Amino acid sequence: MTKKKKKSSVAAAVSTPARVRHEHSAGFLLFRRDHTKSGEPVRRWLLLDYGKHWDYPKGHLEKGETQWQAAVRELREETGIRQVDRRTTYRRQMHYAFKSPKKGAIAKTVTYFIGETRASKVTLSDEHTEYAWLTYEEAVETLTFANARELLEVAEETLRKET
Repeated sequence: MTKKKKKSSVAAAVSTPARVRHEHSAGFLLFRRDHTKSGEPVRRWLLLDYGKHWDYPKGHLEKGETQWQAAVRELREETGIRQVDRRTTYRRQMHYAFKSPKKGAIAKTVTYFIGETRASKVTLSDEHTEYAWLTYEEAVETLTFANARELLEVAEETLRKET
């Protein structure tokens, strides 16, 4: 009599690891020069309300785009701002992971540049619920995530050293 091998319950419990999708985006820590009510010069940083969090303008790279090109395109699409000048050689990457109901596990890398604009008018895309031009202190208080605040701290320090 041949014994039938019993399937291992351990093997059934071990599954193939979930696939992690890698995404790349680019964006701006964008500011414009302004003055306080007392006439002091101040930088105002643009933040966007994504509905559940405040962050910078950013978006996915399209095929064949450089990070800079993607950042400029996304700024235009999300805010209507077409004029932006790169300030400093500041280029920082933020890495984070999250789970999307549609795409599953995602590991995301976002490359940020410092940009300056003379524009103050913003025309929001439907991705955002509102926007604000904020002083450094206000922006630090408003940004939802610590890693976004850290980027702003380094950007502000970089610009202070230049002046």
